[in-house]
Amino acid sequence: MRLLSLLIVALLPLAAQAARVKDLVRVDGERDNQLVGYGLVVGLAGDGDSNALATLQSIANVLERNGVKVDPALIKSKNAAAVMITADIGAFLPPGSRIDVTVAALGDAKSLQGGVLLQSPLLGADGRVYAVAQGPIAVGGFVGGAGGAGGATVQKNHPTVGIISNGAIVEREIPASVVRGGRVVLTLRQPDFTSASRLAEAIAEILPETAARARDAANVDLVLPPAYQGHEVRFLADVGAIAVTPDNAARVVINERTGTIVATAPVGLSQVAISHGSLTITIAQNLEASQPTAFSRGGQTAILPSTETKVNETKGGFVLVPEASSVERLASALNALGVTTREMMAIFQTLKSAGALQADLVIN
Repeated sequence: MRLLSLLIVALLPLAAQAARVKDLVRVDGERDNQLVGYGLVVGLAGDGDSNALATLQSIANVLERNGVKVDPALIKSKNAAAVMITADIGAFLPPGSRIDVTVAALGDAKSLQGGVLLQSPLLGADGRVYAVAQGPIAVGGFVGGAGGAGGATVQKNHPTVGIISNGAIVEREIPASVVRGGRVVLTLRQPDFTSASRLAEAIAEILPETAARARDAANVDLVLPPAYQGHEVRFLADVGAIAVTPDNAARVVINERTGTIVATAPVGLSQVAISHGSLTITIAQNLEASQPTAFSRGGQTAILPSTETKVNETKGGFVLVPEASSVERLASALNALGVTTREMMAIFQTLKSAGALQADLVIN
């Protein structure tokens, strides 16, 4: 039985739902920054690095900082692993705040499960320390059965990558300024000319004293009203609560790895006819034994190859899809044909090539 393992999300052409301004934009100047660091994870119960030079030197450095001087050549590193640490730090986070960190093995460690990250500095792009990470690692996977019968192993997800929730303490706040000269710039997360125009009009309607102007598809300039002078936080809170109906671009996104197709509501289709059929050729080679009879003399058992070829051609289907304002009718037509995931992806690509799909086609 052929199963259609394809998910289509076809949003019907209903009225778009309004969203808050804070959910559509970010304030210029309010941005995250990336941090990175190098560290050492210990307590891996034999799943660590196999005596990598960097790991041995790191262990020796840690011991020396604690008053123990050891030759790195005399250290065994199976219980430790060198790791890289990454994190995002947001604006306005004062010292003492906590952020999540991601830890990934740098060497050939088998797993970070049960490990503890030793205190490690996290640096920004300017080379300065902005946070310090430490703590036990949570790994969403495991490796089991190593060294078992036949050398079989069982692995789930990626046990060499883990996270430490609230595992880093902010040591230095990243300065940020969102109001400059009495002006605020709102940047759309999904740039669109229509959305930017609607955003400026909605703010001007609710806060008529605010001079709102859509500069381009991504940025809307605001001038702080006199009543909000000295109350910038309240101004941004009031603007963020305003409801705006954004516009969505027509787009079909195909993920070939998972077999998922997602289409937005404005996707349009010209009148098109679709024919589908498939031809499958199967060639199987088997080995058969030729055994002589019991009374034969000098007969020997022989292994003879046998080749079997099968051709299976399914019936083709021809469906006329009338002009529609969404992909709802196309989804119904393709499901009626009983096509598979990969075949449906090919049909969407062919529709785009034929000019019948009025949308951007994105293939991941």
